[in-house]
Amino acid sequence: MSGVLARCHGVCASLTAAALVLAMLACAGCAVGPRFRPPPAPAVDRYTPAPLPAETSAGSASGDESQRFDAGENLTGEWWQLFRSPELDALVATALKENPDVAAARAALREAQELTAAQRGAFYPQLQAQYAASRQRDATGTLSPTLTSGAPVFNLHTAQVSVTYAFDPFGANLRRLESAQAQEQAQRFELIAAQVTLSTNVVAAAIEEGSLRAQLAATRDIVRSERATLAILRRELELGAIAATDVMAQESLAASTEAQVPGLEKQLAQERDLLAVLAGHFPADEPAAHFELSGLTLPRDLPVSVPSGLVRQRPDVLAAEAQLHAASAQVGVAITDLLPQISLTAGAGGTATQVARLFAAGNTFWSAGASLTQTLFAGGTVWHRKRAADAALDGAGAQYRSVVLSAFQQVADALHALELDATAVTLSAQAEQAAAQSLTAVRHNVENGSASELALLQSEQAYQQALLSLVQARASRYADTVALFGALGGGWWNEPRRYAP
Repeated sequence: MSGVLARCHGVCASLTAAALVLAMLACAGCAVGPRFRPPPAPAVDRYTPAPLPAETSAGSASGDESQRFDAGENLTGEWWQLFRSPELDALVATALKENPDVAAARAALREAQELTAAQRGAFYPQLQAQYAASRQRDATGTLSPTLTSGAPVFNLHTAQVSVTYAFDPFGANLRRLESAQAQEQAQRFELIAAQVTLSTNVVAAAIEEGSLRAQLAATRDIVRSERATLAILRRELELGAIAATDVMAQESLAASTEAQVPGLEKQLAQERDLLAVLAGHFPADEPAAHFELSGLTLPRDLPVSVPSGLVRQRPDVLAAEAQLHAASAQVGVAITDLLPQISLTAGAGGTATQVARLFAAGNTFWSAGASLTQTLFAGGTVWHRKRAADAALDGAGAQYRSVVLSAFQQVADALHALELDATAVTLSAQAEQAAAQSLTAVRHNVENGSASELALLQSEQAYQQALLSLVQARASRYADTVALFGALGGGWWNEPRRYAP
């Protein structure tokens, strides 16, 4: 029996070795279908119609310095540290670690990696072991006996090992693996895109919180000033110095301004909720840090990648390129479905009425064979699948171009915004300085008795309005700086460990 087992194992080993040789030959063969090449970088040398200025305009106030555009420079992967806020750095780190959207993207990447590993199994023969047992009775009066002994009732045991290999001379498995690897790459860049988007959202939300706090403080000061003005007007109405319509107009103005306070408070509360959720926490567990614009430093040096490098840095562009690669590989898979399919099989085993005699002399068997299948007619199914793959490739190409155009648009929008933001800050700062000087002069006149208290309150209102506009302009400049960093890709390629799966 041991000799029979050895022969059986030898047959299986020989068949397996032969199949492995065929597998290697097939892997070394050609693969039908288009050979993918990454799309070339767009033939443009700048983002905006006019060349970028060396720097933006600068205001006279501290913190309103110009920002320099450093063309061709690289963006750091931890760009949020340029705002010089330890609390912000800690919040971004927490969000990247605990945000569930990033965790979901990371799990999707692991899934894609396992699917790629599973696809590699197609290059190897499939080895299966089978054992079957049955008890049966033959109709010996009608049919010839199944057993040589002629016994009508018997137990039958069968054990066998089979090897199956799909010979792949046209590279279908290569193309399927290529598609799976491209999908894995796409998912990797989707994860990086999620991390970049998350970091920009956290910083933008912190800036918005600081802006809302400053706007809320300025609005409350305006309300107090308008209420004080209203009190003066009511006294003058009692003295008959003014008409009742003047009082009613001031009441309407004061109420209208005060009505803005709840709206700002609502936005501030919602921004705090957003920061908590971005960090992976419930709104009840809001971050301990409270952000103020005064606690953030505006980055002065703005690295701007060359246009040809943007398509190699933006994770969404790289993900779209990987999807295009996967679609190209699927065209090759569809072509192989039009070609003959070759399968090699081999098997060896034994059958007996007793387990102990499964591999006894005369009870063993083996088989080896090959088959070739060519679809001659299937109602046009395979041809339509090929055309569908071609259409999917065209669609992936169009989607890639759309993503590239959107990437360039976002960079151009941010650059335009930063140029105009600097001008807006300069003009708002000038208006605030003029209002402050006017307020100082009116206060001096009130002290000298040449101006009324009402004139002083009106000057204070004008100053607070100018200050509110300056706060909004500065917040826009901070926010558009964040938008530029995100549009340039977030610098992930310079911090591979932080953005590693």
